[in-house]
Amino acid sequence: MTIYQDLQKKAKEMQGFNLREAFEKDNKRFQKFHVEWQDFLLDYSKNLIDEKTMKLLEKWANECQLSSAIQSMFNGEKINTTENRAVLHTALRNRSSNPIFVDGKDVMPDVLKVLDHMHQFSDAIRNGTWLGATNKRITDIINIGIGGSDLGPVMATKALTPYCEPSLHMHFVSNVDGTDMAEALRQCHPETTLFIISSKTFTTLETMTNAKTARAWLSKALGENAIAKHFVAVSTNEKEVKKFGIDTENMFVFWNWVGGRYSIWGAIGLSLMIAIGYDNFIQMLEGAHAMDQHFKTADFKNNMPVILGLLGAWYTGYMGAESYAVLPYDQYLSRLPAYLQQLDMESNGKSIDKNGKIISYPTGPILFGEPGTNGQHSFYQLIHQGTHLIPVDFIAPIHSHNEIGNHHDILLANVVAQSEALMRGKNKKELKDEGISKELIPFKTFTGNRPSNTILIDKITPYTLGALIALYEHKVFVMGILWNINSFDQFGVELGKQLAKNILPELTDKHKKLNHDSSTNALVEKIRKMRK
Repeated sequence: MTIYQDLQKKAKEMQGFNLREAFEKDNKRFQKFHVEWQDFLLDYSKNLIDEKTMKLLEKWANECQLSSAIQSMFNGEKINTTENRAVLHTALRNRSSNPIFVDGKDVMPDVLKVLDHMHQFSDAIRNGTWLGATNKRITDIINIGIGGSDLGPVMATKALTPYCEPSLHMHFVSNVDGTDMAEALRQCHPETTLFIISSKTFTTLETMTNAKTARAWLSKALGENAIAKHFVAVSTNEKEVKKFGIDTENMFVFWNWVGGRYSIWGAIGLSLMIAIGYDNFIQMLEGAHAMDQHFKTADFKNNMPVILGLLGAWYTGYMGAESYAVLPYDQYLSRLPAYLQQLDMESNGKSIDKNGKIISYPTGPILFGEPGTNGQHSFYQLIHQGTHLIPVDFIAPIHSHNEIGNHHDILLANVVAQSEALMRGKNKKELKDEGISKELIPFKTFTGNRPSNTILIDKITPYTLGALIALYEHKVFVMGILWNINSFDQFGVELGKQLAKNILPELTDKHKKLNHDSSTNALVEKIRKMRK
């Protein structure tokens, strides 16, 4: 039998598995299925697994040559095969003195040069030596980007609010909807506002549309000559940056071996560095690097990213789960699920394998989430009593930055209780013993046997946030290896944008002939009519 047949057989066996009974029979279940690393604890004992399951999953990883794939990534080999690129976001947080080579060139001198450039600039903004065109200090920073150029900085800035400089106000604009830009500009004054335009090509439609609006707003108030003191660029296209009017001395570069959704560790993190300061930014890199080393060196039985990746692939491929929830019990982590949506679904939302063949098995689960306890009063109903199997990752810091009364104790009690409730459920006998009427018992029964991981972290700091992000990056990588897909291209985001460029002029020119399907033609015609 192949490993896939073994796993299919095991999945059938597990249909009769009951988590509550498993804990009652084995008082060492937690000891068997948990890992501690630095300030992290991963409890994966409340999963639909036994020891044989984990051995089979580990065998699957070995047969897919996961260890070799991990080394290939860290060594700078071109594992992004469709774009013929290395995958080296790990180099951006390489805190060792070890060189990392791409095409025979050590990339670390360039990485450190950009980091130093960011350091000098962020310090100048924070200490007031960088002044606007009218010699006033910068008080507001508007980061204009989309996708990885937005989600990472906005998530991390929110997560690290306690470390942000209070005199600086951070704004993030990504949506081409004019409302996004209008609301940001409404809070700012031209003389004290700095724009960071983040676009690899400096041609991304949404980003450049917003950038041009920002330039028009600033120029109207201060004149075209003020642009150089109020705009900087994060890009690789020096020609377009210069054409826009930005001094190329204030252009921060990055490289094609860093994908957008992995780019927070470099120049795309400039807005974050300005907000939290260079030292805290370095701490975030240190945390990610520590997780890199854990992922690279720990045996699979004690390797947090590997364990999460194996479990994720187990549920998606063999247990029929189409989605999973990431539920951070920390308000500062409110944007983490959105960040992880891009990381996971853009990476592994693929139906073609590395060999160009159509995949016959499920990949890329749907990820959603909301901070606890808010989510408990909305979609948790579906997780507890719905017809879908939805594995859950609970994430909670043991210590809060805001120890107000017993708020955090209540929060922690809820996260622990939710994991127990999903596992145990509540049966008819228990309800009857509580005096629940016969008619209501079916409605109040909880089947339990619903899987979850719990990740406890001592406290959300730059270091632990860096490690947490890297943990999920590597989890996604593991799942991609198991599914034999390239997790590092994202061609699926392109078609709709290409078609939009064709439709855009048709919306404003009623004489343009429409050659779409009947639905698309009708929508364009309706918009034309209503926008007269």
